[in-house]
Amino acid sequence: MTNINSEQIASMEKFYRINLINSIAGYKSLNLLGTISADGITNLSIVSSAFHLGSNPPLLGIVMRPEREHNDTLSNIRDTGHYSLNNVQPEWLLQAHQTSASYPSGVSEFDACGFTKEYVPAFKAPFVRQSAIRIGLEVKDMIGMEINGTTIVIGEVIHILTDNELIGNDGLVDHERAETMVVAGLDSYYLPKFTERLTYAKPGINPKIKNQEIRV
Repeated sequence: MTNINSEQIASMEKFYRINLINSIAGYKSLNLLGTISADGITNLSIVSSAFHLGSNPPLLGIVMRPEREHNDTLSNIRDTGHYSLNNVQPEWLLQAHQTSASYPSGVSEFDACGFTKEYVPAFKAPFVRQSAIRIGLEVKDMIGMEINGTTIVIGEVIHILTDNELIGNDGLVDHERAETMVVAGLDSYYLPKFTERLTYAKPGINPKIKNQEIRV
């Protein structure tokens, strides 16, 4: 067994360390983050840090990298209070990955990478039409992390755009059918496969396989 200690991690070559630490925790969610500036310029970036924070109210968080001079995404969220998270499907993976390129401030990745903007009334941020699951969020809190300069953005879900057949009778979203991709590290993408649903865990009772009835 290999035991890599903190001193060894600190002395690693930069990109080796980045790949190791970014992938060690396993698969991460993968979304296209859509925003718009106060001047009406759209922005689209691929993110892998979205996490569930609560269901009532419905809250999701994302971790944004340290702010840079041309970090349009974070400034757009601050200015408008709205942003969207959109799933990534295999046929759009190359274009989605390309949104991570360092385009100059003011250039829309929607246009540069071939994605179509979609809007709903009274919501400022654009959605990605090519995505099967689109989530509209309104900012509720932004927390600056002194330890590494990142920002945690907490948003309330105020719109969900998807097809009816992707949401089951009990509310479970069928991400396999939606072809939702995930990522490990920075550039290794995967298409997850359903294994089982299990019953609610209780002390002293072995869990059982739950009937898979998530499609309406």
